[in-house]
This record gives sequence, structure tokens and C-alpha cells, in this order.
Amino acid sequence: MNTPTLFTSLTVRGLTLRNRIVLSPMCMYSAGEDGRATDWHLAHYLARAMGGVGLLLLEATAIEPRGRISQNDLGLWSDAQIEPLARIVRLAQAEGAAIGVQLAHAGRKAWSADRAHGPEQPVAPSPIPFDDGWRRPHPLTIVEIDEIIAAWQAAAVRARTAGFDVIEIHAAHGYLNHQFLSPLANERTDEYGGSLTNRMRLLLCVVRAVRQVWPLDRPLLVRVSVTDWAAGGLTVEDLVATTRELKDSGVDLIDCSSGGIGPAAPESVGPGYQVPFAAQIRCQAKVATAAVGLITTAELADEIVRSGRADLVALGRELLRHPHWPLDAARLLNAPVDWPHQYRGARPE
Repeated sequence: MNTPTLFTSLTVRGLTLRNRIVLSPMCMYSAGEDGRATDWHLAHYLARAMGGVGLLLLEATAIEPRGRISQNDLGLWSDAQIEPLARIVRLAQAEGAAIGVQLAHAGRKAWSADRAHGPEQPVAPSPIPFDDGWRRPHPLTIVEIDEIIAAWQAAAVRARTAGFDVIEIHAAHGYLNHQFLSPLANERTDEYGGSLTNRMRLLLCVVRAVRQVWPLDRPLLVRVSVTDWAAGGLTVEDLVATTRELKDSGVDLIDCSSGGIGPAAPESVGPGYQVPFAAQIRCQAKVATAAVGLITTAELADEIVRSGRADLVALGRELLRHPHWPLDAARLLNAPVDWPHQYRGARPE
């Protein structure tokens, strides 16, 4: 019996994933204000590891306090945040899952930006609020940009200490790296603005700084918004060009999402509506990709990787609804997958 492609392994650098299923990073808004992971996070992520997910990607984890999407986001700006995450890492790996952390900075979409008053002014490439009613951000100086790059690198060192298998750098959904990339948020006239080459500079600097301290045998991923869904914004062609540079800088896989730079949204969405982005990036930039977006059925997930449109499929809300989705998908596709020995008595014949 041939194993469905969804349940074949994938090796990236020195890491072998047991299947092609990824838990997409989703904010859980459940950390304390100190940014530390809690027992709730342990139960949440361990359930998906026991459910058969190949790669768990932890939610957006802020590199500094002002970069949090919410007051209750995870953080890796302090050594005190390492061990609560390391505990999750150890238990997830013991269940056979690989585990990564998404390092992030919200920029002008930080938690205080949509309030009239906050403890600290949000930051961005340019003083353009995200939308009506949002605070005007402080435009970062060159010195401040260098400090943020250093904060990303320091967070990567902490991720290494915690034992993570993978780092994903968040450059999508309207957050800081995406803000620099998109001409809709970046009106700078220095070396970080203007041309696409300049607008991708921050992301490339972050990637190179992280790659310097991230072990060579561990993969480095970047999540991107492949289009801004708005006139004058980023296009697929822009992201193909950016991805080529990311690959040359040490990135192993591109996690392909879309939107978030402003209120604009696609006219319609449906199952796998973002898969063509992953396919185009994979084909034209010659780099591995993950597809995400309303992938809910085993048949669609398997077809995406079997046809070569992406190397991994990332599930979000479906894995919130159904932590053991991979085990059911294996049964539906007749894949020879072991259940946790504690659950084998409940395995359908």
C-alpha cells in the first residue's frame, strides 16, 4: 500500500518531519503580561502533538514588549521566558512532533495602537496608522532599526536555548516586517524605503541576524503575505523577488499567506484559496513552501502536496476544532500511522 504524500516524511536541513501537516501559528491571547507560557499553552500544544501533527508552530512570540499584538501574547525578550517554553518543547518532541516558534513584532498593529491612549507609542517604518481610530506610530530611526534587528537575534538565541527545532520569522499580516515591505505602509526615503530592494532590507537583515545564531542544521522559515489585496500594494511578483533573496540569505521554506496590511480583503475565499500563491512561489523562486487557508479535508491536503503545489499544509482553525485531525486524516487516506499507545483502544478498525 502506497503511503499518501500527506503522511510521507520531509527533511529540511537536519530536521525530518514525520508528515506534511503543520499547526499554523495562531495567537491564543493566554500568556500573562510578563509574556510567559502557561499550563494552558502546554495542554494546547501537547494535544496537537499527540494528535499527530508533524510540525507545531507556536503563535506569534514578541521579540520586545512593545511588539506584542495583544497584552497576552507570548514573548522571548527575556531569559525568564525560556524555561516555560522549553517545557512545551520537550514534551511535544517526546510525542514525535517537531516544534517551532514564530518570532514577531507587531509594529503599528501592536496592542496599544488601536486605543486612544497606551503605555507606549507603537513603531513603524512611517507615521501612518493602520486604520481610522488607530494611533499614529513613531517612525523608526536607523539606530532604532538596528536595535530591533538585535532584539530579533537575541530572541533567536533564546529560542535555541529552549530547544526549538524551527524558527519562523513573521513577515505577514500587516506586522512590522510586512509594513516595511509594503508601499502602502512604507513611505521612507532612506535605504529602507522606496524601491522593493530597499523595502525588503529590514526583513533580509533580520533573517541574516537570526541565521548567524541559529544552528545550521535547524530550518529557518518566513511567513509572508503574498499579496496585499489592494491597489498599489504588494504583488505575487514582488514576493517572488523577495523570496529569492530570502533563500540566498538562509531561509529554507516560505509560509504563504496574504493580506493584513490594511482593511482590504479578497473578494471571495474558499477551500485552499491561497494555495496558488504557495505554488507560484515554489515554482518561480525554487524554494519549499507551506500552503495555508481554509484547508480542512484530508483529500485536499493530500492533493496539495501530492501535486507539488506546496511541500507542507498548515491548518489553523480546523486544528482548533479537532486536535486529532491528522489521525482521522490518516484513517480516511488509509495511511499507516500509529496512534499514541494510550489511545489505541479507541482506534477505529
